Amino acid sequence: MDAGQIRKAYLDFFKDRGHKVIPRALLVPLNDPTTLFTGSGMQPLVPYLLGEEHPQGTRLVDSQTCIRVQDIEEIGDNRHTTFFEMLGNWSLGDYFKKEQIPWFWEFLTKEIKLDPERIYVTCFIGDEAAGVPRDSESAEIWTKLFTEANVQVKQVDIDSEENGAKVGEQGGRIFFYGNKKNWWSRAGTPGEMPAGEPGGPTTEMFYLFPEIAHNPEYGEKCHVNCDCGRYIELGNSVFMAYVKTNDGIKPLPKQNVDYGGGLERIAAASLDSPDVFKISVLWPIIEKLETLSGKKYDSYTNAMRVVADHLRGATFLAVDGVVPSNKEQGYVMRRLVRRAIRFAFDLGIEQNFLEQVVPVIADLYKNDFPEVAKNRERVIDALIKEERVFRQTLRKGMQTLPKLLKKSDDEYELDGDVLFKMYDTYGFPTELTLEEAYKQGWGIAGSTQKRFDFLLSEQRERSQTASKGTFKGGLGGQTMQHKKYHTATHLMYQALRDVLGNHIVQNGSNITEERLRFDFSHPEKVTPEQIKQVEDIVNEQIANDLKVSWEEYPTKVAIEEKGALGQFGDRYGDTVKVYKMIADGADKPFSFEICGGPHVDHTAQLAEDGKRFKIIKEESSSAGIRRIKAVLQ
Repeated sequence: MDAGQIRKAYLDFFKDRGHKVIPRALLVPLNDPTTLFTGSGMQPLVPYLLGEEHPQGTRLVDSQTCIRVQDIEEIGDNRHTTFFEMLGNWSLGDYFKKEQIPWFWEFLTKEIKLDPERIYVTCFIGDEAAGVPRDSESAEIWTKLFTEANVQVKQVDIDSEENGAKVGEQGGRIFFYGNKKNWWSRAGTPGEMPAGEPGGPTTEMFYLFPEIAHNPEYGEKCHVNCDCGRYIELGNSVFMAYVKTNDGIKPLPKQNVDYGGGLERIAAASLDSPDVFKISVLWPIIEKLETLSGKKYDSYTNAMRVVADHLRGATFLAVDGVVPSNKEQGYVMRRLVRRAIRFAFDLGIEQNFLEQVVPVIADLYKNDFPEVAKNRERVIDALIKEERVFRQTLRKGMQTLPKLLKKSDDEYELDGDVLFKMYDTYGFPTELTLEEAYKQGWGIAGSTQKRFDFLLSEQRERSQTASKGTFKGGLGGQTMQHKKYHTATHLMYQALRDVLGNHIVQNGSNITEERLRFDFSHPEKVTPEQIKQVEDIVNEQIANDLKVSWEEYPTKVAIEEKGALGQFGDRYGDTVKVYKMIADGADKPFSFEICGGPHVDHTAQLAEDGKRFKIIKEESSSAGIRRIKAVLQ
């Protein structure tokens, strides 16, 4: 089965078991300032896993596109990609372990026809100090399934990856790991969780590729969580079963299931290949690179993997509205494109290769994701433009480098600080900087690479620190202040339409505890007089103390019959949740908008402590898009 067939089989399999298929969320999360990208299938659904009702019910399934740039330096091995699809299914207070584990086993062994002898699993070893028991229930279910398939079962305690590298597999089939591997919460281990935080044990599934020899670089012995590549993870089921209270860990009243598994890795296992780049949504890109370069994948494996992965990720970012820039998501997109161009140099592809590769990627996804086909030409144009900009950067870099290196009239020396500045500030590949230095006969300080590595590690540490908690559930916007600003955004959206016209459509928003940011379609600058009008309308509606409530409607009814507002480019399932804000005795609501929450109960809460709504900035975001920042002060 190719990747598209597996995706369809997975959605159909769980649809037949009462699940509603929900559309993928955008790669750029809405109303979540804590993370740049959607990094897992769970991320858009965390509010529902924590108790909010989902308009599609208690059984959900999807294939979610994801970006994880923390893995960018690992691209080049057989299984890591920055862009991937996560197959997911969820139970929101419905079924639990005894349904989830057999279902996924059936999907892998009967639908995908993977060899049961090569499937290995992990379970939670327990945390006695925190009062969380060993997950013997999951292990017993797995034991029964393996036994029925005539697979020998031995349970082995590993606890940590460090210990796994010492003791190895020991002939095991079911491995018990501790808090760092087989426990999920947004706040770490059971002992670290604050009161009110939910969490639960996980069980992971791995597929063995016995032809791959263990690499001792990753530890003395191999085990299922080893990074040597012999085992590839197929998925992870989180059983959210507990909540931390002031009296310790207690069972949750409603237990949830969250499964996530990489489509690319399952497709590789289906091909009986440990190399995910040989699957149907990546290999055609590799073949195009072979044609353009005249080189073979087996000889230029690393470079072709990086180019294929990065351009696939950049293509989907462009589909979801991201444009290359020096900030936030745009910076990451620019880095992916430029890194791909850099590795294309290694292949001998030095001119205009994006216009030949990006259409291949778009065509791979056009049938399964209509938005790819719809935006095909815009995406190709955006990426070609970035390639031209980068080639200008390369030319400028060649002019800038000598000025940074010059020590005296006839002496030039490259050091780690300059190498890093060229890389970080000017987007200039380090290999090209070094190559130019060698070519010109310039001196190179002995500590250059060591200093560069130090500065790069500092940068990565800053990035990781910034991204910690960005997705450990991703729920960074659930405080009362977030709810106030979210509610104010609804009021301002309608006020903008009242003042500027009904052509105003939301194009994105970002809400923190300090302010709201709102992007909208409008061809010209909003005047000070218009801004004052919008502020007055919002403050009037706050003073009117509108009641905030929601109802579910069929999507078509909500939009076409009821006139609910939505976000530009967003897609919805069969039913949607619509929030309305209406004054007592009024005939119609002031605001009527599709949204998932959270909001205050009535608008007067926004005026607590005498605060008023104030627009503090209005500016251009991009062509035809304006941006407003506003506060309650």
